[in-house]
Amino acid sequence: MATLPESSLKELMATLPESSFKVLEDASRVSPPPGSVSTTTLPLTFSDRLFLGFPGSWIPYLYFYDFRYPTAHFMESTLPKLKASLSLTLQHFFPFAGNLVFPPLPEMPYILYTEGDSVSFVVYESSADFTHLIADHARHAQDVQPLFPTSPPAVESSSGGCIQKPNMAIQVTVFPDVGICIGVGFSHVVGDARTDTHFMKSWASIHKSQGDSTCLRNSLPSFDRGLVNDPSGPASGLFMKNERAFQGTSSSSKVLFNNVRVTCKIKRSHVELLKDWVKKRSMEVNGSEPIRMSTFVVTCAYTWVCLLKLQHHQNPSSDDSGELSYFHFSVDCRGHLKLPETYFGNCVLLRMTAGEKSELLGENGILVGATAIGREIMEFQEQPFKDAEPLWEKEVEIIKMFKDSVYVTSSPKFGMYTSDFGWGRPRKIEMGNIATFGSVSSFSISESNEEEGGVELIIALSPHESDSFNTIFQDDLLKLT
Repeated sequence: MATLPESSLKELMATLPESSFKVLEDASRVSPPPGSVSTTTLPLTFSDRLFLGFPGSWIPYLYFYDFRYPTAHFMESTLPKLKASLSLTLQHFFPFAGNLVFPPLPEMPYILYTEGDSVSFVVYESSADFTHLIADHARHAQDVQPLFPTSPPAVESSSGGCIQKPNMAIQVTVFPDVGICIGVGFSHVVGDARTDTHFMKSWASIHKSQGDSTCLRNSLPSFDRGLVNDPSGPASGLFMKNERAFQGTSSSSKVLFNNVRVTCKIKRSHVELLKDWVKKRSMEVNGSEPIRMSTFVVTCAYTWVCLLKLQHHQNPSSDDSGELSYFHFSVDCRGHLKLPETYFGNCVLLRMTAGEKSELLGENGILVGATAIGREIMEFQEQPFKDAEPLWEKEVEIIKMFKDSVYVTSSPKFGMYTSDFGWGRPRKIEMGNIATFGSVSSFSISESNEEEGGVELIIALSPHESDSFNTIFQDDLLKLT
């Protein structure tokens, strides 16, 4: 939700032990190969415009890998290959090397790539405990925050009164003789999590194939905006609405610093037990099978209920009768619009459902949550863009009011752990924009890095909550067996 600004990152670095973080290469630039990409302008679709002015529209990821070589080996051998493969990848994913351009109103922002545009690439060395950083136990957000690339500053162009904001930044951190962390940050206005995962898989493939770009011939990105049905029309005022709605909204880094992150894994066997449990209870309670059943639905419903139980555990005297809890998630529209999975850009809509807290905390709470999420997904599938803009405005209202909410990001369908640069699969993948404050919680979801069909969740909690949450999460899973 909140992303650390560059000035705050420097302040954080100053508080770390002197030996824990060292600059190896500061602010180099990587561009597509010269002459490989012509000047290109891409308009923003409705789904892109959803994230204009939206808090947390800078999306950073961390990919941790085993890398048992000294720093000198990395600098002399690996770094040049990383940059060369990145350059070749940017030839095909050129909007990431470009800028988001904000012309004077009422003109709408757009994406622009021109010859020479580039991605910021910085390299650090860290003496922090790599094993601790990739562990599943509670880790303070401040431990991982310095590894995330910061959002590059916007600059005013020399003519036309336009403001330009770079679309991507990369930070690599070397842990000598132990591991490496590749941090990638990108603008959510330019692409969604599937777009970024596609980019990372492509970069990893080119690097692993030692610069052979033919490995991408069956998975090149598609930029055809004409394939996207834009329900709001080209003159949508959504940008201005978002700017007004979130004006003055703080993205204070303190939200992150007061959090810890825990990794919870649900084995494939427990996913199937959850599905069976929901199906059986639905037949007993409703006399019919659930509206929709999927790994995403049941694991999100389970986590939603566990987070509410944690709140209730912290404040057992609270009266939850009639109170609603909101669950927020995004849905991928590519399949519904018959777009290729390699479509570059945003093709998601944010959806929201709600349940009474007293029912979610009851004996059928997981069923209540799964039914609510499943119904929302089903309604989306029937009419993906119905009332898209009013629903977005309702979402904004809930966000602004800090209503009791749980947010989930990413998806177990993206195959993030297949991004192999030649060092093996990632040991851990972290998303930056998760945090908890008050009655608002968030978590990321991905496929398990241990087994096919399993799920990995990274959950942001207050420091005093981590032990209690782990107990709730694990005990309730055991009750299914």
